[in-house]
Amino acid sequence: MTSTAIEIRPVKTAADRKIFIRLAAAIYAGDRNYIAPLEFELGARLDAAKNPVLKSAPHQLWIAYKDGIAVGRIGAIINPAHLDRHHDNTGHFGFLESVDDTNVVDALFATASAWISDQGMENIAGPYNFSVNEECGLLVDGFDTPPYVMMPHGRPYYAGHLERLGFEKAMDMHALEYYPVRQFIPEKRLRFVEKALAKPNVSIRTLNKSDLLGDIRIIIDIFNDAWSDNWGFIPFTEAQAEHMASELRPIIQKHNVVLCYYNDEPAAFGLVLPNINRVIHDFNGRLLPFNWAKLLWRLKIKGVSQSRMPLMGVRKKLHKKPVGAAFAYKIIDMVNAANMDHGVTHSELSWILDNNESMLNMLTEMGGKIYKTYRIYKKTL
Repeated sequence: MTSTAIEIRPVKTAADRKIFIRLAAAIYAGDRNYIAPLEFELGARLDAAKNPVLKSAPHQLWIAYKDGIAVGRIGAIINPAHLDRHHDNTGHFGFLESVDDTNVVDALFATASAWISDQGMENIAGPYNFSVNEECGLLVDGFDTPPYVMMPHGRPYYAGHLERLGFEKAMDMHALEYYPVRQFIPEKRLRFVEKALAKPNVSIRTLNKSDLLGDIRIIIDIFNDAWSDNWGFIPFTEAQAEHMASELRPIIQKHNVVLCYYNDEPAAFGLVLPNINRVIHDFNGRLLPFNWAKLLWRLKIKGVSQSRMPLMGVRKKLHKKPVGAAFAYKIIDMVNAANMDHGVTHSELSWILDNNESMLNMLTEMGGKIYKTYRIYKKTL
């Protein structure tokens, strides 16, 4: 498929945004593993009035047209939180979707790169939709299964186009599949966990749904400490904590949040989400007119047989102490048992940085297996 009749138009109106959102359906036509995101959710993420990440971040979306037909899309953002943290003069691209056409991909990246350069940046990296704390990474391995909630899908040809344009690997992130079993912690490790946690200054609880925002604030505080040395880290803000609480309220379950305390201080947490993608796979991105009723029935009555753990953290000062490791094991043990009790048969642990060998070793020891890899690419402009 080749043509030079490519026009790149910026997204300016609500109608443009709808085209931007729905374009992906044509790109993935025939891919049985693609699951269209709910349009209202993606629309809110693209709206600066609703997404706190965008309120102070210059950003732009574009659609590529070939002979008047939408055939590709891309977004670009200058993220002040990233620049404040990393001082790398880098702008980000994201929301990439395109037909397998060199001219289309080249035009999309030429436009996004020029815009990022005009903002005074010297480098481009991505994909970030819109940040490392949201969907990010280009799928480079594991195309044969559907993505879990808040994880991207992709076309196998995307990586080749980026590498042809001079992009290089910045970091890989892995997703591990896990089939829950009752006793997954080795006996020797289990004795260590029980001994480390059998102290009066240790306590563990699950979510307080009547104070969801308060518990999300605790999670964010631990996360911002625990992950602060990780590659690509940017902290969550108070506005993002409030936004997260409102998004999680309809789907979060009490047993899927575990909070650990050490010397009366919040010290570790784990958060698990039902795999909503399993519920909406046949919605084509739409809730109206009747899919909203199906969503409620499948969530509240039928139940969801898959779950994903997107976040877990232990405060840095406990990273090299036995109690810190014991918290990590205990959190996974608790949510594993609770989810099995609620009918969960498949889980995903994601994502884990390629250089986080200790966590990858712990999860594989428990039975997890890497089955998808996502890559962040970078390039000097």
